[in-house]
This record gives sequence, structure tokens and C-alpha cells, in this order.
Amino acid sequence: MSAPHLKIENLRVAVEGNEILKGFSLEVKGGEIHAIMGPNGTGKSTLASAIMGHPHYEVTGGSVELDGQNVLEMDVDERARAGLFLAMQYPSEISGVTTADFLRSAINAKRGEGNEISLMKFIRQLEEKMKVLDIDESFAHRYLNEGFSGGEKKRNEILQMMMLEPRICILDEIDSGLDIDALKVVANGVNSMRSEERGFLIITHYQRLLNYIKPDFVHVMMQGRIVKSGGPELALELEEKGYDWIKEELGIKDETVGQHA
Repeated sequence: MSAPHLKIENLRVAVEGNEILKGFSLEVKGGEIHAIMGPNGTGKSTLASAIMGHPHYEVTGGSVELDGQNVLEMDVDERARAGLFLAMQYPSEISGVTTADFLRSAINAKRGEGNEISLMKFIRQLEEKMKVLDIDESFAHRYLNEGFSGGEKKRNEILQMMMLEPRICILDEIDSGLDIDALKVVANGVNSMRSEERGFLIITHYQRLLNYIKPDFVHVMMQGRIVKSGGPELALELEEKGYDWIKEELGIKDETVGQHA
């Protein structure tokens, strides 16, 4: 299978008539980790939701392609089957559905009828991935995210990613609310999946995550688009100096684009 290629060109997205993304462009290829940083309200989470097809976000212009296919014409489940994955900032709780049942159903939906994963293979893979993430075995039998701590919810998102093995992984502030030990565990899960068959788009506020997941590219997002790009050293510079120097450099007076961003 060829390496994945996500291509976003001049993407414009609005929420309730308020334009949030204003010409966002980026390419993510297999083997690459891209980190997107920026102040609150600049459109980072809007980007993640729009790529995955959240109905609240209206795409008003531009294009999103995965391996040459028009993502914007796909339903949400089709995007997932094509290899897109979003680790959400605020995962939902689903009562009555265990984590294990949810994961097996998701894997089988992706594999398609007649190609379902065997129960023994599923259990073996689940136990293996849970060990990497330092997750107790009882976790599999608890209802999805119900009563989970913030750290457990984030580990569960990474567990889903490891089990589904997507081609493009979008992590929306996966580090928020994590203590340093949980952060290291989550980073270990991500690093274990680095390969030429997979690309990552990591949205974060904090440079500390990038101490454990080293990005190939760091992008600064303001006013609904990328305004500056660099290597890992750019994240260190942002940690030290904040964002004001970029605003001054580019003549940006107000970085916020809306409350939904």
C-alpha cells in the first residue's frame, strides 16, 4: 500500500455564518508528524472537525483530498474507512457499550463484511495495545468513557487509534488535562505507530507534548490559516517568547476568529 497523502488547499469553514478558517492549506504525507500551534480561537479544532465532517461546520470553499480522493464528498463513516482518524479533545460517554465491544465493532466496520477480525486475534491485539498504554485489563469491560478520568479518556482515544491503524491521525489537544506521567504514556502510544504508512496532524497549545513526540514540522495558526512554519525549534521559540512576536512580525492585531474555533 502506498504512503498516505492528505492535501488541504485554501479551506474555508464557517459556523453559523461566522467564517473560522480563512484559506487554510497544508499537506501531510506518510512518515510525517505535523504540529499545529496557536492562540485560542484561531481555528485549530475547527480544522479537525471539518476534516472529519462534523455537521456543525460548513465548508464554504477549498478542498480536502486523501490519496487523491475528495474527502468533502464522503460521509463521516466513509472518511473513517478511507483512513482518517480523529482523537477528540472531549470524547463522548456511551453508556451500555463496553470499550471492547465498541472497538471490535469499529474494526469490523472498517474491514467490511466477510473480513471481520476473529475474537481471539482481537483480544490478543487489544491486550497488547493496552499494555503499551499502561491500561488495566478491566478497562475493556467498562462502558465507553463512562466515569473515565480525563487521562483515561485520552488513553482510550489513543487505544482506538492503535487498534484501527488509520492512515492519517488527527490528534486534537490530546495532551490537555494530562499529568506528566499520562502524557508520557500517550506519547509512547503515538510514537509506537510512527511509520511511512501513517501521517500525523497534532493540534496542541503546549510545547511540552513535543518534548515526547518530536514533530517534523511545526505550524503556527492565526486568523484561520497558517502564518508561519518551521521545524521543532519553532515550538521551543513559541514556548519561550509566546505569540506576540509573530503578530508583530506579520502586523496581526487580533488573532481570534470566533468562539467556535
